[in-house]
Amino acid sequence: MIGYMKRNKLIDCVTFFDNNLMFDIRYNILENQIDYFVVCESRFDHKGDEKGKKFIFKKEFDPNKIKYLYFDQPFPIKTNRWENQAIQREYILKNLDFADLEDYIFFSDPDEIINPEILKNFELKKKYGIFLFKCFNYKFNLFNPHETPWEGTRVAKKKNLKSIDFMRQKVLRKNLEYSFLRIDKERNIQLFENAGWHFNNILTYDEISLKLKTFAHNEFSIDKFSSMENIKNKIEMKVDLFDRGHSYETVELDNSFPEYIVNNRSKFKKFIL
Repeated sequence: MIGYMKRNKLIDCVTFFDNNLMFDIRYNILENQIDYFVVCESRFDHKGDEKGKKFIFKKEFDPNKIKYLYFDQPFPIKTNRWENQAIQREYILKNLDFADLEDYIFFSDPDEIINPEILKNFELKKKYGIFLFKCFNYKFNLFNPHETPWEGTRVAKKKNLKSIDFMRQKVLRKNLEYSFLRIDKERNIQLFENAGWHFNNILTYDEISLKLKTFAHNEFSIDKFSSMENIKNKIEMKVDLFDRGHSYETVELDNSFPEYIVNNRSKFKKFIL
């Protein structure tokens, strides 16, 4: 009798601010491949201001697949936004006791979604993996060629994962360009090409404004970038919010996009051109 080989679980982890639409999309695209979704929400934004619970557990979500973590402690007074972001990320790692050492831990920003086809019979051959995504801004089919390929989701087996923030900040594609060993440059990395989608700022004007005022990149929180007027004008012009000279291209919403979005065009029509 052939023995049963236990499959490595696939565990999808995100930090959550307030974008329930994007989590709904994430869940519906990945639910058939992902064993557990770990959602970590903080009571406070990265500035340290209280925001409360925003995550909505929809009735169609399988409660056995979602691990909701609520970090309700104030961030330390002397930490900055980047350090607060790291604290929230590491809270996920502290709560992965249900995962086995051989399980795959994926960490994404909430708007980074892996192509589920890549997760079928998934195998990581290096210590870390980086998923390279096509980037879209403001609308699902407004293509951003300037930031494609986007270095998105990272993955490692739990046994190799010492810090989620390290995996996100220091496991970089450019590390592979070094021709000699440097202890500060992790190079044991597998790249997954054309591996999914980065749907950046698929939000209303006021939601984008709030995001810019509260997330870790505080250089973009100033009124020049975060004002409703700037956001509205830049989106209508199909250009970058931050004056970097990037312009975006409308593309057809075809079968290269997630099936869930294509099949629900009417539901997402305000975010489709």
